[in-house]
Parts: sequence; C-alpha cells; structure tokens
Amino acid sequence: MKVEGSAEEDNRAAVGGRGHAYEKGVKYLSERGLTVLPDKYVLPLHERPRSKDGNLSPLRSGNSIRLPMVDFRELRGPNRRGVVESIAEACGKHGFFQVVNHGIPTEILTDMIDVTAGFFKQPFEERERYMSPDMFSPVRYGTSMNQKKDSVLCWRDFLKITCPPTMSEGSLRHWPSSPADFRKLVANYARETKHMSLVLMEAILEGLLILHKPNNEGPGVDNISDDGIDREPNLTLGMPPHSDYGFLTLLLQDEVAGLQVHHEEEWVTVDPVPGSFAVNVGDHLEIFSNGRYRSVFHRVLANHEMSRVSVVSIHSFPFDATVRPWTELVDEANPSLYRDTSFACFMDYISSREPKKKNFLESRKLPSQNI
Repeated sequence: MKVEGSAEEDNRAAVGGRGHAYEKGVKYLSERGLTVLPDKYVLPLHERPRSKDGNLSPLRSGNSIRLPMVDFRELRGPNRRGVVESIAEACGKHGFFQVVNHGIPTEILTDMIDVTAGFFKQPFEERERYMSPDMFSPVRYGTSMNQKKDSVLCWRDFLKITCPPTMSEGSLRHWPSSPADFRKLVANYARETKHMSLVLMEAILEGLLILHKPNNEGPGVDNISDDGIDREPNLTLGMPPHSDYGFLTLLLQDEVAGLQVHHEEEWVTVDPVPGSFAVNVGDHLEIFSNGRYRSVFHRVLANHEMSRVSVVSIHSFPFDATVRPWTELVDEANPSLYRDTSFACFMDYISSREPKKKNFLESRKLPSQNI
C-alpha cells in the first residue's frame, strides 16, 4: 500500500472525485472501493502509534493489560468495603477498571452489539439521514468529532445518541427507526447501564470519603467502528489520545482488540473480556474528586483485518449542571484545584478548536495550582 503525495490522485478517483467525501465517513469510502489511505487520515510521524521501544506494531503480543477486576455483585454483599476500596485504588492508579458479574442479561449486550453493527451495515442513504456537523445534535452520525476543524480525521464512524431521562416512545422519536428494533434494543441497554452507572458512582463517592477520611466506614447502601480496509493501520488511529469529558464511561466491546490505555509511560492494549464492561474516569470525575482520580489518556487503534464495534456510554450530570470539586474533599490543606465547569462549557470549547489530549481539562485548572 502506498501513502504519499501522489496517492491523493488515487484517493480522488476512488471516491468519484468528490472532495467532501471524507466527511461522509470511512465506511462510505470503503464501500466505494478505496484501497489507498487518504492523506486526510495520515497522522504526522510523531503522532503515529508506537510501542515503548519505538516499534510500529503496537498490537504485538506482550503489549497488553488486564484491567483491575471489580465484581459488581459483591457491592451488595458483606465484602462491599473491600470492593469500594478496590474501585478507589483502580480510579487513582489506572483510571480504568473492568466490571464483571454486573447482572445485565447477556442477550441485552449481544443485542446492543448486533443492532449497532446493523445500523452501520445499512445503505449510506439511510445512515446519511443522521449526518450533521452540529456537535450539539442529540442524534449524530459522523467520523471525527469536529471534522470541520480537525487537521487529521479519525479512521472510524460513530453514531451519537443522547438518552433522555425517560425512555418513553415519544422521547425516542428522534432516534433512528432502522433497523426495525433499534429503538427498543438501545432503550433496554440504556436503562440497564444507567442503573449500573448509578451504583458505581455511589461506590466511587464512598471510596473518595474513605480516602479523604480513612476512619470513615462509608454510608452503606440498601437501595441502589472501525471499518476493515486494506491499509497500514499504524499511519492512522480510530481515536487519537484523549480523555473522556463525562463523569464515568462504560465501554462495551466486541471481541476485536483496539482500545489502548496510557499506563506507566507505555501504550498497552486492553484485552476484551467477553460480557464485561471497561469503566474509566472522566474529566468531570477528576474535577469532582479534586484531582484524586485522574481521567487517563486512551486511544483506539485501527485494524486492517476486521471491523470493530464498541458501545460507549458516557454518564454525567445534566447539560447545564455545574461541576466543581466536592466540598467534602476541600479544606485549607486541600484547596480547590479546578474552576467550575459544565458539559455545555466543554461543548463550547471543543466546537471552537481542534481538541488535543486533555487540553479542555487543562483549561479548567486554577492558575495558582500546580498539579
């Protein structure tokens, strides 16, 4: 495969000479016979995925990690305190952990992966109905988050859906109606993951109090796609290094590896664990914890052999809610390290410029603090 200056002519030929075709997504390009990676997706040399030793094969064996395991079921049992402390350690050390025994029926997870894959397998004309450059749109199909401003596009397509507080038929009218069971299956999945996120958030808050006040026993609880195209995957990324903007992210993956976490100065691939969720700290939780928990850089590799489907659920506060360091964690010895912020503030920030790593979070740090 060639990726060089002269390849641009081949790129234009492959997509029918339409200069705006990149904005239609990687599946659109693939369906039209693209065999050369367009220059618009080629990362600068210093940003291309490499392992710690500089090797350009980051998916090689030995460069993977099993995240700390959290048994969700035990949050209801006598070992709750131990599980809460394990979550606190994972949030502080890794920024990620893996949840097993969560109780969500297997069919709900497989249905979600299948119906998601089914959406992307539809003809472009059906997918195009939800394509929009508006980053505030509650339903949006696209490629890079801000493809009008991003200098290099991501090698992936996405469908973003904002889930309303209630899952009534009327509240879902903006969601795709095809595949035929899309709304029903996605709503089922959203209900289950919302419940799971609330239980995890409660445990995380309990863990923060234990860390801040070690003798505290805690409150106790009773009621609680990358597209596979023949190309050089090391020239591009499905998602560049970034942190998530919400409070907590729940990730459901298929069995194709791709997620990498920046851990101990090295990029390591997260081994998919069937039926589990990878959970990570978001920027809002870093702010709320006053820096005790850190949202960690992660990225997604492109795969030249097969497509990858993942479902990312970002759980946080309402759009206009203010996020600030928790007052329980702030005192004279531990002053606030971050400005107040909101999801709306984040959207305004990234819609005005190309997002880079954790630059939004950096903009929320108080200038007098050196974290």
